[in-house]
Amino acid sequence: MTNPHVKQSNKLLTTGVVGALIAAVCCFTPLLVIGLTAAGFSALVGGIDYVVFPIMFASLGLVAYALYQRSGGVGFKPKPVIAALVIGFSAVLLLLEFKFAIRISVAAIALVIVYGFYLRSAQTRAAQQLGQ
Repeated sequence: MTNPHVKQSNKLLTTGVVGALIAAVCCFTPLLVIGLTAAGFSALVGGIDYVVFPIMFASLGLVAYALYQRSGGVGFKPKPVIAALVIGFSAVLLLLEFKFAIRISVAAIALVIVYGFYLRSAQTRAAQQLGQ
């Protein structure tokens, strides 16, 4: 029988990764612009970045929280920090008027990856301490 927390973290991780990938594809390729224009919604194209980038950062935050849950809750609860980072990355991107959008997005992705490695090492240390 599987643990319900593992099942929930797997769903969150899948949702976050899929959301981040879709948002990244829509941000960095003209796919969404072409689709909206073809559907007759070309007036929405100008403001699309104001929606898609925060969605990508929120999806990355969801991935970070899912990694925390998957690690067994090692360390402090990261919800407020993740929320602050999602808002912070979105605000910085909007304030800079998307000038460094790719760099800021790569930094956010790198931060989630580093957090995942940190959680894995913390989980390994906690398991070793229990084994002693």
